[in-house]
Amino acid sequence: MTDTTVLSIRGLVKTYGERTVLAGVDLDVAEHKVVVLIGASGSGKSTLLRCVDLLEDIDDGQIFLDGDDISDPRVDADNARRAMGMVFQSFNLFPHMTVLDNVTLASRVVHGRNRREAEDRGRELISRVGLTDKADAYPDKLSGGQQQRVAIARALAHDPRLLLLDEITSALDPELVGEVLDLVGELAASGRTIVMATHEIGFARQVADVVCFLDAGRILESGSPEQVLGAPQQERTRQFLRRVTASGHD
Repeated sequence: MTDTTVLSIRGLVKTYGERTVLAGVDLDVAEHKVVVLIGASGSGKSTLLRCVDLLEDIDDGQIFLDGDDISDPRVDADNARRAMGMVFQSFNLFPHMTVLDNVTLASRVVHGRNRREAEDRGRELISRVGLTDKADAYPDKLSGGQQQRVAIARALAHDPRLLLLDEITSALDPELVGEVLDLVGELAASGRTIVMATHEIGFARQVADVVCFLDAGRILESGSPEQVLGAPQQERTRQFLRRVTASGHD
């Protein structure tokens, strides 16, 4: 394990019209570490992930990936994005493609792998997410949890430096949440560098190296799970955790 900083965010500001969604966010993510973003809906978690993945233009600040300023307007966003894998709330699988084709499409089209190499890697990942027998199935034959595991396999297909997970269990039925979180736990244990927004506080307590509580577009409190979730310093953090615990997300 090293202390290499994979992602560094400085003074990140994002506005939509008159509304400030991110109000000067600073964040460092070390290699092989899992950083979990928590906070109420609208606190800026998803927007932060979308800015890191260069899906949103930023209004101020800088985003560094392995020391390179990827927020510089002159940077090739597609090229920078190749170092990252993002999984969204919705699965975004192509319904007319099999699981294997969904997982390998970007490897072949964007990253230039030949079909044989891409499919070998795809089958390996499909097996890793526990869906070996579904490689030739179509998304509509899969449960929501299975589709989300395919989406994670797709994000891993080009072996990204950084994995971004945006509320990946929020669209799932409660009984399917566990299977997806188990997979993320395995990825964390294998040394993946992950930034994850989630409402699953119990899961954050298990897998996070760092928990960041966002409130009104700022990181109000960050630290170890024991500190932020067990003994929060800020009253806003305490209020949020009481509310989430009462709603059954702990």
